Amino acid sequence: MKTTHVTILLTALLLLSCRQEPKAIPEIAPRVLDTEAINRIDTTLRGFVDRGQVAGISALIFEKGREAYFNAFGYANREAGISMDRNSIVQIYSMTKPITGVSLMRLYEKGAFELDDPLSKYLPEFGEVKVFKGLDPQGKMLLEDPHRPITIRDITRHTAGFPNRGNIPGLSEKLQEADVMNRENTLEEMGHRLAGVPLWFHPGEQWEYGPCVDVQAYLVQKLSGRPFEEYTREHVLDPLGMSETRYLVPEQDRERFAGMYRLEGDSLHRLPDETAKIDYLQKWPLRRGGSGLTATIDDYMRFARMLLNHGSLDGVTVLDSATVALMATNQLADSVTERNFLPSKGQVGFGVDFAVRQRPPASAEENYGVVGEFFWDGAASTLFWVDPKNELTAVLFVQLFPYDPIGLHKGFREAVYSSYMKAHPLP
Repeated sequence: MKTTHVTILLTALLLLSCRQEPKAIPEIAPRVLDTEAINRIDTTLRGFVDRGQVAGISALIFEKGREAYFNAFGYANREAGISMDRNSIVQIYSMTKPITGVSLMRLYEKGAFELDDPLSKYLPEFGEVKVFKGLDPQGKMLLEDPHRPITIRDITRHTAGFPNRGNIPGLSEKLQEADVMNRENTLEEMGHRLAGVPLWFHPGEQWEYGPCVDVQAYLVQKLSGRPFEEYTREHVLDPLGMSETRYLVPEQDRERFAGMYRLEGDSLHRLPDETAKIDYLQKWPLRRGGSGLTATIDDYMRFARMLLNHGSLDGVTVLDSATVALMATNQLADSVTERNFLPSKGQVGFGVDFAVRQRPPASAEENYGVVGEFFWDGAASTLFWVDPKNELTAVLFVQLFPYDPIGLHKGFREAVYSSYMKAHPLP
Protein backbone atom coordinates (compact mmCIF):
# COMPACT_ATOMS: atom_id res chain seq x y z
CA MET A 1 0.00 0.00 0.00
CA LYS A 2 1.39 3.37 -0.95
CA THR A 3 2.24 5.83 1.81
CA THR A 4 -0.42 8.24 0.57
CA HIS A 5 -3.15 5.60 0.81
CA VAL A 6 -2.05 4.65 4.32
CA THR A 7 -2.17 8.27 5.40
CA ILE A 8 -5.70 8.73 4.03
CA LEU A 9 -6.91 5.53 5.72
CA LEU A 10 -5.42 6.46 9.08
CA THR A 11 -6.92 9.95 8.85
CA ALA A 12 -10.37 8.53 8.07
CA LEU A 13 -10.15 6.11 11.00
CA LEU A 14 -9.16 8.96 13.32
CA LEU A 15 -12.10 11.11 12.20
CA LEU A 16 -14.53 8.24 12.70
CA SER A 17 -13.24 7.62 16.22
CA CYS A 18 -13.68 11.31 17.13
CA ARG A 19 -17.09 11.75 15.56
CA GLN A 20 -19.93 12.48 17.99
CA GLU A 21 -23.53 11.54 17.54
CA PRO A 22 -25.49 14.53 16.21
CA LYS A 23 -27.29 16.45 18.94
CA ALA A 24 -31.06 16.25 18.89
CA ILE A 25 -32.68 19.51 17.93
CA PRO A 26 -34.89 20.53 20.87
CA GLU A 27 -38.56 20.61 20.06
CA ILE A 28 -40.14 24.02 20.08
CA ALA A 29 -43.10 23.98 22.45
CA PRO A 30 -46.34 24.62 20.59
CA ARG A 31 -47.62 28.15 20.99
CA VAL A 32 -51.18 29.15 21.74
CA LEU A 33 -50.82 32.40 19.84
CA ASP A 34 -49.97 31.28 16.35
CA THR A 35 -50.65 33.46 13.33
CA GLU A 36 -54.17 32.12 12.97
CA ALA A 37 -55.03 33.00 16.58
CA ILE A 38 -53.52 36.49 16.32
CA ASN A 39 -55.50 37.25 13.18
CA ARG A 40 -58.64 35.91 14.78
CA ILE A 41 -58.18 38.12 17.87
CA ASP A 42 -57.83 41.17 15.63
CA THR A 43 -60.95 40.23 13.69
CA THR A 44 -62.95 39.51 16.85
CA LEU A 45 -62.07 42.71 18.69
CA ARG A 46 -62.43 44.91 15.61
CA GLY A 47 -65.83 43.34 15.00
CA PHE A 48 -67.18 44.47 18.37
CA VAL A 49 -66.18 48.05 17.51
CA ASP A 50 -67.40 47.92 13.91
CA ARG A 51 -70.81 46.67 15.04
CA GLY A 52 -71.10 49.59 17.44
CA GLN A 53 -71.22 47.31 20.51
CA VAL A 54 -68.21 48.93 22.20
CA ALA A 55 -66.56 52.30 21.75
CA GLY A 56 -63.04 50.98 22.25
CA ILE A 57 -61.26 47.82 23.28
CA SER A 58 -57.69 46.63 23.84
CA ALA A 59 -56.00 43.33 24.65
CA LEU A 60 -52.51 42.39 25.79
CA ILE A 61 -51.19 38.83 25.98
CA PHE A 62 -47.87 37.46 27.17
CA GLU A 63 -46.85 33.92 26.35
CA LYS A 64 -43.75 32.15 27.63
CA GLY A 65 -42.30 35.36 29.05
CA ARG A 66 -42.74 37.52 25.96
CA GLU A 67 -45.35 39.90 24.65
CA ALA A 68 -47.23 37.83 22.08
CA TYR A 69 -50.09 40.19 21.27
CA PHE A 70 -51.23 43.77 21.70
CA ASN A 71 -53.77 45.72 19.74
CA ALA A 72 -56.41 48.33 20.39
CA PHE A 73 -59.46 49.29 18.35
CA GLY A 74 -61.89 52.16 18.51
CA TYR A 75 -61.95 54.99 21.02
CA ALA A 76 -61.29 55.54 24.70
CA ASN A 77 -63.34 58.70 24.23
CA ARG A 78 -65.46 58.42 21.11
CA GLU A 79 -66.93 61.91 21.40
CA ALA A 80 -63.49 63.56 21.64
CA GLY A 81 -61.92 61.29 19.01
CA ILE A 82 -59.31 59.90 21.46
CA SER A 83 -58.21 56.43 20.39
CA MET A 84 -58.06 53.43 22.69
CA ASP A 85 -54.40 52.75 23.40
CA ARG A 86 -52.16 50.86 25.75
CA ASN A 87 -51.86 54.09 27.76
CA SER A 88 -55.62 54.42 28.20
CA ILE A 89 -56.74 54.40 31.83
CA VAL A 90 -59.82 52.34 32.65
CA GLN A 91 -61.95 51.51 35.67
CA ILE A 92 -61.20 47.90 36.61
CA TYR A 93 -63.92 47.49 39.28
CA SER A 94 -63.67 43.94 40.71
CA MET A 95 -60.26 43.32 39.17
CA THR A 96 -59.25 45.35 42.24
CA LYS A 97 -60.09 42.27 44.34
CA PRO A 98 -57.07 40.10 43.43
CA ILE A 99 -54.75 43.02 44.22
CA THR A 100 -56.35 43.32 47.67
CA GLY A 101 -55.98 39.58 48.10
CA VAL A 102 -52.26 39.79 47.41
CA SER A 103 -51.93 42.53 50.05
CA LEU A 104 -53.72 40.36 52.57
CA MET A 105 -51.68 37.26 51.76
CA ARG A 106 -48.43 39.16 52.28
CA LEU A 107 -49.53 39.54 55.90
CA TYR A 108 -50.45 35.85 55.96
CA GLU A 109 -46.87 35.03 54.97
CA LYS A 110 -45.61 37.13 57.87
CA GLY A 111 -47.67 35.07 60.30
CA ALA A 112 -50.15 37.84 61.08
CA PHE A 113 -53.09 35.40 60.91
CA GLU A 114 -54.21 31.92 59.91
CA LEU A 115 -56.93 31.45 57.31
CA ASP A 116 -59.20 29.61 59.73
CA ASP A 117 -58.87 32.21 62.48
CA PRO A 118 -62.18 33.80 63.46
CA LEU A 119 -62.49 37.20 61.82
CA SER A 120 -63.55 38.62 65.18
CA LYS A 121 -60.10 37.84 66.61
CA TYR A 122 -58.86 40.88 64.70
CA LEU A 123 -62.09 42.76 63.96
CA PRO A 124 -64.15 42.31 67.16
CA GLU A 125 -67.28 43.95 65.75
CA PHE A 126 -67.90 40.77 63.73
CA GLY A 127 -68.05 38.66 66.89
CA GLU A 128 -71.71 39.36 67.64
CA VAL A 129 -73.24 38.83 64.21
CA LYS A 130 -76.59 37.06 63.87
CA VAL A 131 -78.09 35.12 60.97
CA PHE A 132 -81.36 36.21 59.37
CA LYS A 133 -84.13 33.58 59.49
CA GLY A 134 -86.97 35.58 58.01
CA LEU A 135 -89.78 37.83 59.29
CA ASP A 136 -92.44 37.12 61.88
CA PRO A 137 -96.12 37.94 61.14
CA GLN A 138 -95.57 41.47 62.40
CA GLY A 139 -92.64 42.02 60.01
CA LYS A 140 -89.96 41.80 62.69
CA MET A 141 -86.70 40.07 61.74
CA LEU A 142 -86.11 36.62 63.19
CA LEU A 143 -82.45 36.03 64.05
CA GLU A 144 -80.30 33.15 65.28
CA ASP A 145 -76.68 32.58 66.24
CA PRO A 146 -74.37 31.45 63.45
CA HIS A 147 -73.38 27.79 63.45
CA ARG A 148 -69.77 28.91 63.59
CA PRO A 149 -67.86 32.20 63.46
CA ILE A 150 -66.92 33.94 60.21
CA THR A 151 -63.31 33.00 59.41
CA ILE A 152 -60.74 34.83 57.37
CA ARG A 153 -60.96 32.03 54.83
CA ASP A 154 -64.65 32.91 54.45
CA ILE A 155 -63.88 36.50 53.46
CA THR A 156 -61.31 35.35 50.89
CA ARG A 157 -63.79 33.05 49.12
CA HIS A 158 -67.16 34.85 49.56
CA THR A 159 -68.68 32.44 52.07
CA ALA A 160 -68.99 34.83 55.04
CA GLY A 161 -72.76 35.22 54.73
CA PHE A 162 -72.90 38.96 54.07
CA PRO A 163 -76.06 39.95 52.16
CA ASN A 164 -75.61 41.72 48.84
CA ARG A 165 -79.04 41.70 47.21
CA GLY A 166 -82.00 44.03 47.02
CA ASN A 167 -84.68 41.35 47.01
CA ILE A 168 -84.51 39.78 50.49
CA PRO A 169 -87.63 41.05 52.32
CA GLY A 170 -86.62 42.73 55.57
CA LEU A 171 -82.90 42.10 55.25
CA SER A 172 -82.34 44.12 52.09
CA GLU A 173 -84.01 47.12 53.72
CA LYS A 174 -81.69 46.75 56.71
CA LEU A 175 -78.69 46.61 54.38
CA GLN A 176 -79.84 49.72 52.55
CA GLU A 177 -80.31 51.61 55.81
CA ALA A 178 -76.78 50.73 56.90
CA ASP A 179 -75.39 52.53 53.81
CA VAL A 180 -72.29 50.37 54.10
CA MET A 181 -70.51 51.52 50.93
CA ASN A 182 -71.11 55.24 51.24
CA ARG A 183 -67.92 56.75 49.87
CA GLU A 184 -67.81 59.13 52.84
CA ASN A 185 -67.28 56.17 55.20
CA THR A 186 -63.82 55.15 56.32
CA LEU A 187 -62.95 51.46 56.11
CA GLU A 188 -63.50 51.21 59.86
CA GLU A 189 -66.94 52.80 59.57
CA MET A 190 -67.74 50.48 56.68
CA GLY A 191 -66.80 47.49 58.82
CA HIS A 192 -68.90 48.56 61.79
CA ARG A 193 -71.93 49.26 59.59
CA LEU A 194 -71.64 45.89 57.85
CA ALA A 195 -71.22 44.04 61.15
CA GLY A 196 -74.54 45.53 62.27
CA VAL A 197 -76.41 43.88 59.39
CA PRO A 198 -77.50 40.25 59.98
CA LEU A 199 -75.93 37.57 57.84
CA TRP A 200 -78.06 36.12 55.06
CA PHE A 201 -76.78 32.57 55.64
CA HIS A 202 -74.52 30.68 58.01
CA PRO A 203 -70.78 31.16 57.32
CA GLY A 204 -69.33 28.59 54.95
CA GLU A 205 -72.65 27.30 53.62
CA GLN A 206 -73.07 29.36 50.43
CA TRP A 207 -71.06 31.38 47.93
CA GLU A 208 -72.47 34.88 47.66
CA TYR A 209 -70.49 37.61 45.92
CA GLY A 210 -70.39 40.80 47.91
CA PRO A 211 -68.41 42.94 50.37
CA CYS A 212 -66.00 40.24 51.59
CA VAL A 213 -62.99 41.83 49.89
CA ASP A 214 -63.81 45.24 51.35
CA VAL A 215 -63.56 43.54 54.73
CA GLN A 216 -60.19 42.14 53.59
CA ALA A 217 -59.03 45.71 53.02
CA TYR A 218 -60.18 46.68 56.51
CA LEU A 219 -58.32 43.65 57.91
CA VAL A 220 -55.13 44.60 56.03
CA GLN A 221 -55.36 48.07 57.57
CA LYS A 222 -55.94 46.67 61.07
CA LEU A 223 -53.17 44.08 60.92
CA SER A 224 -50.57 46.30 59.28
CA GLY A 225 -51.31 49.44 61.27
CA ARG A 226 -51.17 51.35 57.99
CA PRO A 227 -53.92 52.82 55.77
CA PHE A 228 -54.92 50.09 53.33
CA GLU A 229 -54.14 52.19 50.25
CA GLU A 230 -50.65 53.02 51.54
CA TYR A 231 -49.88 49.41 52.45
CA THR A 232 -50.96 48.16 49.03
CA ARG A 233 -49.00 50.86 47.26
CA GLU A 234 -45.83 50.12 49.22
CA HIS A 235 -45.97 46.32 49.17
CA VAL A 236 -47.68 45.43 45.89
CA LEU A 237 -48.11 48.23 43.36
CA ASP A 238 -44.82 50.10 43.67
CA PRO A 239 -42.62 46.97 43.80
CA LEU A 240 -44.26 45.81 40.56
CA GLY A 241 -43.87 49.20 38.89
CA MET A 242 -47.67 49.68 38.72
CA SER A 243 -47.49 53.46 39.08
CA GLU A 244 -50.68 54.03 37.06
CA THR A 245 -52.87 51.72 39.10
CA ARG A 246 -54.64 54.20 41.36
CA TYR A 247 -57.83 55.16 43.15
CA LEU A 248 -57.50 58.81 42.16
CA VAL A 249 -56.74 59.83 38.56
CA PRO A 250 -54.78 63.09 38.70
CA GLU A 251 -55.79 66.06 36.59
CA GLN A 252 -52.87 65.73 34.18
CA ASP A 253 -53.87 62.15 33.24
CA ARG A 254 -57.61 62.58 32.79
CA GLU A 255 -57.46 62.96 29.01
CA ARG A 256 -56.32 59.32 28.96
CA PHE A 257 -59.16 58.23 31.29
CA ALA A 258 -61.53 56.25 29.09
CA GLY A 259 -65.21 57.11 28.97
CA MET A 260 -67.84 54.68 30.22
CA TYR A 261 -70.48 53.43 27.78
CA ARG A 262 -73.80 51.64 28.12
CA LEU A 263 -75.25 49.41 25.43
CA GLU A 264 -79.04 49.66 25.22
CA GLY A 265 -80.40 47.50 22.45
CA ASP A 266 -78.41 48.50 19.40
CA SER A 267 -77.43 51.92 20.78
CA LEU A 268 -74.22 52.71 22.62
CA HIS A 269 -74.48 55.71 24.95
CA ARG A 270 -71.73 57.57 26.78
CA LEU A 271 -72.41 57.86 30.52
CA PRO A 272 -71.79 61.34 32.01
CA ASP A 273 -68.34 61.67 33.56
CA GLU A 274 -69.80 63.43 36.60
CA THR A 275 -71.52 60.17 37.57
CA ALA A 276 -69.46 57.45 35.86
CA LYS A 277 -66.12 58.82 37.10
CA ILE A 278 -67.12 60.44 40.37
CA ASP A 279 -65.23 57.91 42.51
CA TYR A 280 -61.94 58.65 40.75
CA LEU A 281 -61.85 62.42 40.33
CA GLN A 282 -61.56 63.36 44.00
CA LYS A 283 -60.21 61.69 47.12
CA TRP A 284 -62.92 59.99 49.16
CA PRO A 285 -62.51 58.52 52.64
CA LEU A 286 -63.55 55.00 51.55
CA ARG A 287 -60.80 53.08 49.81
CA ARG A 288 -62.51 49.82 48.97
CA GLY A 289 -60.75 46.49 48.58
CA GLY A 290 -63.41 45.06 46.29
CA SER A 291 -63.48 47.84 43.71
CA GLY A 292 -62.20 51.31 43.00
CA LEU A 293 -58.86 51.05 41.20
CA THR A 294 -58.06 52.33 37.73
CA ALA A 295 -55.19 50.98 35.65
CA THR A 296 -53.48 50.85 32.28
CA ILE A 297 -53.31 47.53 30.48
CA ASP A 298 -49.53 47.29 30.90
CA ASP A 299 -49.82 47.90 34.64
CA TYR A 300 -52.33 45.12 35.10
CA MET A 301 -50.31 42.78 32.93
CA ARG A 302 -47.39 43.19 35.32
CA PHE A 303 -49.65 42.01 38.13
CA ALA A 304 -50.80 39.00 36.07
CA ARG A 305 -47.25 38.09 35.09
CA MET A 306 -46.16 38.21 38.73
CA LEU A 307 -48.83 35.63 39.52
CA LEU A 308 -47.78 33.43 36.61
CA ASN A 309 -44.16 33.67 37.79
CA HIS A 310 -45.11 32.30 41.23
CA GLY A 311 -45.03 35.65 43.00
CA SER A 312 -42.00 37.32 41.44
CA LEU A 313 -41.30 39.61 38.49
CA ASP A 314 -38.10 41.24 37.26
CA GLY A 315 -36.19 40.29 40.37
CA VAL A 316 -38.86 41.53 42.79
CA THR A 317 -40.70 39.02 44.98
CA VAL A 318 -44.17 40.04 46.12
CA LEU A 319 -45.37 36.63 47.37
CA ASP A 320 -43.85 33.22 47.95
CA SER A 321 -44.66 30.62 45.32
CA ALA A 322 -46.51 28.49 47.89
CA THR A 323 -48.79 31.42 48.68
CA VAL A 324 -49.66 32.00 45.02
CA ALA A 325 -50.38 28.28 44.68
CA LEU A 326 -52.70 28.49 47.69
CA MET A 327 -54.54 31.47 46.21
CA ALA A 328 -54.98 29.61 42.92
CA THR A 329 -56.39 26.47 44.60
CA ASN A 330 -60.12 25.91 44.92
CA GLN A 331 -61.29 26.61 48.48
CA LEU A 332 -64.96 25.67 48.05
CA ALA A 333 -66.14 22.32 49.37
CA ASP A 334 -68.59 20.32 47.26
CA SER A 335 -71.14 20.93 50.03
CA VAL A 336 -71.29 24.59 48.96
CA THR A 337 -73.92 24.08 46.30
CA GLU A 338 -75.51 27.55 46.33
CA ARG A 339 -73.01 29.63 44.35
CA ASN A 340 -74.83 32.73 43.10
CA PHE A 341 -73.58 33.48 39.56
CA LEU A 342 -70.29 31.54 39.84
CA PRO A 343 -71.48 28.62 37.66
CA SER A 344 -71.88 31.08 34.79
CA LYS A 345 -68.08 31.30 34.73
CA GLY A 346 -67.84 27.64 33.70
CA GLN A 347 -66.43 24.58 35.45
CA VAL A 348 -64.82 26.56 38.23
CA GLY A 349 -64.27 26.73 41.95
CA PHE A 350 -62.96 29.71 43.88
CA GLY A 351 -59.60 30.32 45.51
CA VAL A 352 -58.41 33.47 47.26
CA ASP A 353 -60.04 36.23 45.18
CA PHE A 354 -59.91 34.28 41.90
CA ALA A 355 -62.12 31.81 40.11
CA VAL A 356 -60.15 28.61 39.51
CA ARG A 357 -60.92 26.41 36.51
CA GLN A 358 -61.23 22.79 37.62
CA ARG A 359 -62.57 21.02 34.53
CA PRO A 360 -62.73 21.65 30.78
CA PRO A 361 -65.88 23.31 29.44
CA ALA A 362 -68.81 20.92 29.52
CA SER A 363 -70.25 22.32 26.29
CA ALA A 364 -69.46 24.68 23.43
CA GLU A 365 -71.70 27.30 25.05
CA GLU A 366 -69.32 27.80 27.98
CA ASN A 367 -66.38 30.21 27.95
CA TYR A 368 -63.27 28.34 26.92
CA GLY A 369 -60.40 27.96 29.37
CA VAL A 370 -57.64 25.59 30.40
CA VAL A 371 -57.76 23.53 33.59
CA GLY A 372 -55.60 25.21 36.23
CA GLU A 373 -56.31 28.70 34.92
CA PHE A 374 -57.32 31.34 37.46
CA PHE A 375 -59.03 34.58 36.57
CA TRP A 376 -61.46 37.35 37.38
CA ASP A 377 -63.24 40.23 35.67
CA GLY A 378 -64.83 43.61 36.34
CA ALA A 379 -68.27 45.18 36.16
CA ALA A 380 -67.33 47.24 33.08
CA SER A 381 -66.58 43.99 31.19
CA THR A 382 -62.81 43.93 31.77
CA LEU A 383 -61.13 40.52 32.13
CA PHE A 384 -57.81 38.89 32.98
CA TRP A 385 -56.60 35.35 33.35
CA VAL A 386 -53.46 33.39 34.17
CA ASP A 387 -52.91 30.11 32.31
CA PRO A 388 -49.98 28.30 33.99
CA LYS A 389 -50.15 25.28 31.65
CA ASN A 390 -49.38 27.39 28.59
CA GLU A 391 -47.40 30.08 30.46
CA LEU A 392 -49.88 32.65 29.21
CA THR A 393 -51.45 35.76 30.72
CA ALA A 394 -54.17 37.85 29.08
CA VAL A 395 -55.75 41.21 29.92
CA LEU A 396 -58.79 42.62 28.12
CA PHE A 397 -59.78 46.25 28.67
CA VAL A 398 -63.09 47.81 27.68
CA GLN A 399 -65.57 50.15 29.42
CA LEU A 400 -68.99 48.65 28.79
CA PHE A 401 -72.16 48.36 30.84
CA PRO A 402 -74.09 46.22 31.53
CA TYR A 403 -71.55 43.51 32.23
CA ASP A 404 -70.64 41.69 28.99
CA PRO A 405 -74.03 41.69 27.24
CA ILE A 406 -72.50 40.70 23.88
CA GLY A 407 -70.46 37.55 24.51
CA LEU A 408 -67.28 39.60 24.59
CA HIS A 409 -65.36 37.29 26.92
CA LYS A 410 -66.44 34.16 25.11
CA GLY A 411 -65.42 35.59 21.75
CA PHE A 412 -62.05 36.78 23.04
CA ARG A 413 -61.23 33.48 24.72
CA GLU A 414 -62.15 31.49 21.62
CA ALA A 415 -60.02 33.79 19.48
CA VAL A 416 -57.02 33.30 21.79
CA TYR A 417 -57.35 29.53 21.97
CA SER A 418 -58.48 28.90 18.39
CA SER A 419 -55.52 26.69 17.46
CA TYR A 420 -55.25 25.15 20.90
CA MET A 421 -58.88 24.05 20.74
CA LYS A 422 -58.24 22.14 17.53
CA ALA A 423 -55.64 20.04 19.33
CA HIS A 424 -57.75 19.80 22.50
CA PRO A 425 -61.38 19.50 21.31
CA LEU A 426 -64.24 19.69 23.76
CA PRO A 427 -65.76 16.39 24.90
